[in-house]
Amino acid sequence: MASYDLVLRGGQCVLPWGIEAADVGVRDGRIAALGDLRTAAAAEVLDCRGLHVLPGLIDPHVHLRDPGDPKVENVSDGTRAAVLGGLAAVFDMPNTTPLIDRRERLDWKRAYVQGRAWCDVGLYVGATKTNINALAELELQPNVCAIKVFAGSSTGDLLVEDDESLERVMRAGRRRVCYHSEDEYRLQARRKLFTPGMPHRNHMEWRDVETAFLGTRRLMALARRTGRPAHILHVSTAEELEYLKDFRDIATVEVLVNHLSQTDEAYDRLGGYAVMNPPIRDARHREAAWAAVRDGTVDCVGSDHAPHSRAAKERPWPDTAAGLTGVQTLVPLMLDHVNAGRLSLTRLADLMCAGPARVYGVVGKGRLAAGYDADFTVVDLGKRRVIEESWIVSPCGWTPFAGQECTGWPVMTIIRGQVVMREDEVLGPPRGGLVRFAEARGF
Repeated sequence: MASYDLVLRGGQCVLPWGIEAADVGVRDGRIAALGDLRTAAAAEVLDCRGLHVLPGLIDPHVHLRDPGDPKVENVSDGTRAAVLGGLAAVFDMPNTTPLIDRRERLDWKRAYVQGRAWCDVGLYVGATKTNINALAELELQPNVCAIKVFAGSSTGDLLVEDDESLERVMRAGRRRVCYHSEDEYRLQARRKLFTPGMPHRNHMEWRDVETAFLGTRRLMALARRTGRPAHILHVSTAEELEYLKDFRDIATVEVLVNHLSQTDEAYDRLGGYAVMNPPIRDARHREAAWAAVRDGTVDCVGSDHAPHSRAAKERPWPDTAAGLTGVQTLVPLMLDHVNAGRLSLTRLADLMCAGPARVYGVVGKGRLAAGYDADFTVVDLGKRRVIEESWIVSPCGWTPFAGQECTGWPVMTIIRGQVVMREDEVLGPPRGGLVRFAEARGF
């Protein structure tokens, strides 16, 4: 008789080939079997009847602000928010204080995450004009998901804006590079058109469609010239999404849940709590994002979780801090879109698990299949719940989606066979580790 450490019994499993009722057997932190395991022995059995079992979902774009200001966000609270929201892994951005842009800081961050993270964590390394010669080595360090380039300025001190430096970055290594794609020169020229205290909706006029589209056109020309694969983060315009269809051999695409869920009316309702980079835009761009999800142009969906204090968000525009919380609300919002018929549950799993695994070269995650990590997001598609700020555990304490009702909710998060969240209870101690990537050395 087969024996397992854990069996998830009777759930509707979201498999690479479709949704099927199946049991899942876990042994030594990995998936050991899928099928009818009613006669199998198990140390623990979870009744998943009436629930859907997805592979452990991944948010490939978060800013945990650590090192930085723990009163705004930190690794412990940010990853606790992630597992409460049904995420098994997050990839953390490098624009911290200080930056993660050199070997000793990366080594510190890897050690720091251990024992503090509730979910698994991958780490970006930031590109600067002064560390280009080190990037080929840094991208191969264990647990590094990618090099991150800010081609347009946003929060923090990372910026590589000129074509000469961007080309040097692209020639320094071989793995896929991730880009914040806005044209810095157009950004700075247009800022002079606006004055302090103007309405927050001017944010999308300052950082307009052409600012994003021009940045992406420049990056694609350089990617073609160098042959270096690119991942364009948080694509926000219809123009970019249409253009990028001609670069599928060299480019992959991320969109954010915000650009799928919000339009420019958010500025009138939320003020500074709608300000992010690139900005929320009008309904034409939201519809284009959904069309790109449906036709396969989009590879990943993320939150760009980027907390700031309430005081920073309430400063007059354009001094309002840009960035929104999102790691805890990403899965409920996407499940609500599933229930609204905007995408299927299998497409959600592709965008939030198989897609990130494919784009970043994740080892052992990305699908429900034998031999993969026993990471699961278990959801109740019929559960209706309102997002409340009292539920948000990030120290900043706010969400732009407060008051929104969602149909569909994560009820369990399981990482390597260990239940880390069940029915809103986080179960400790923290068990998160560091994500492994195929091209990294020493994993």
